[in-house]
Amino acid sequence: MRHGRGALPVVVVWLLVSMLVGCGDGPADERVAGQWHGAIEVPGAPVVVGVEFTGRHSGVIDIPAQQMTQHPLNDVVADPGEVRFGVPDVPGDPRFAGRLDESAGAIVGDFRQAGQTFGLTLNRAPVPPPARPQEPHPPYPYLSEEVSYQSGGITVAGTLTRPDTAAPVPAVVLITGSGPQDRNEELAGHRPFLLLADTLTRAGYAVLRTDDRGVGGTGGNLNQADYDDLSADIEAGLGYLRGRPEIDPDGIGLLGHSEGGYLAPLVAARPSNGIAFVMLMAAPAITGTDIVLDQGTRAFGAAGATPEQVDAHRAFLTDWTAALRAGQLTKAARLSETYNRALPAELRAASESLTAANTPYMAALVSYDPAPALSALRMPVLAFYGSKDAQVTADPNVETMRTLLAGNPDADVPVFDGLNHLMQPAYTGLPSEYESIETTIDPAVLDTVTGWLGERIPAG
Repeated sequence: MRHGRGALPVVVVWLLVSMLVGCGDGPADERVAGQWHGAIEVPGAPVVVGVEFTGRHSGVIDIPAQQMTQHPLNDVVADPGEVRFGVPDVPGDPRFAGRLDESAGAIVGDFRQAGQTFGLTLNRAPVPPPARPQEPHPPYPYLSEEVSYQSGGITVAGTLTRPDTAAPVPAVVLITGSGPQDRNEELAGHRPFLLLADTLTRAGYAVLRTDDRGVGGTGGNLNQADYDDLSADIEAGLGYLRGRPEIDPDGIGLLGHSEGGYLAPLVAARPSNGIAFVMLMAAPAITGTDIVLDQGTRAFGAAGATPEQVDAHRAFLTDWTAALRAGQLTKAARLSETYNRALPAELRAASESLTAANTPYMAALVSYDPAPALSALRMPVLAFYGSKDAQVTADPNVETMRTLLAGNPDADVPVFDGLNHLMQPAYTGLPSEYESIETTIDPAVLDTVTGWLGERIPAG
């Protein structure tokens, strides 16, 4: 379910960490100095990187998939006959070793991490921007405005798009997945909520999308928020829309992605909110603890852990989530720090990841059980999944969702074959390949969303 920390189950994507600029200690050979780019050759999921040698023994690395730049390298040698570097503060001791192939004009070698080896060829150029053929660009055939409103003591900022018509129109509120997300839910070079908003607005619906707490123009601190806070933010958006004469107050619904699929039913199940419809994209139907256990053990196994280490990791996650559910954040932090120190170096998490995990926000997530809210929904519900989703897996979430929605006379739970957590056509479904896939959301999904909604809540 997580798009960032805790939900990236391929070794190489442990590289996706915050980055700072390093300093050089002497000029590199001009044949090696400067910017290079290439792709770590993970089968089916190449990871694009950019490397800049700023000195003979200094350099930085970029990973566009996470909009991260200028991470300092260590153990750098930038000579034509020997090019090597390490990436500090990342599990698995990632390292590159190669040489300059002057005939090809490329640096060729191997990238090693946690006992695995992948080819990496670096060509002389900065990292090119990824192709995103579906991304909308202005001018738009509809109105788009920056908006803000209050939720308790914070300001929520976002974008409202709506058809250029005088008649009131139905509206969709988009709810992001876990972790700090901007209004476009930008990740891996994709902006799925920008595309969803564009698609729905072109179909005749107003769409409100907002920055999460502590992101962009929205105040507050997501890590200190619980589900009461986050559901209140959504309800503040509903109130804002109902105060707009351009919006049909009886035609407002929710679309939640990933963890947003926890929050959307939670808000919709409250009759006072008057929700007209709910759409759930890759929404977990099992408890937050079960999601963390599933994701954590899958990630650990993918990182090269032995079966015994995976079992030990699951036991740790069981104890850790129990402490979080009990509100014992200090105990949870102590458990995670002690466990992390005992791990082999290649499996350890960065310290900042541990800090971010032991928060009221994480406690709210692992404590949540979606069953009561989902079972209470009686408005139209569309809950759709990808068969290759590696974050909120089809098994057991699809059948659990169908069971929980069985009392709803208008609930559909389709599964799209071959799609991942972002609804992209996927090879493995792992998050490491999100960036390399040009499609942001498969057109069949977009057609299903607009078609399903149009049959129930016509745009007018």
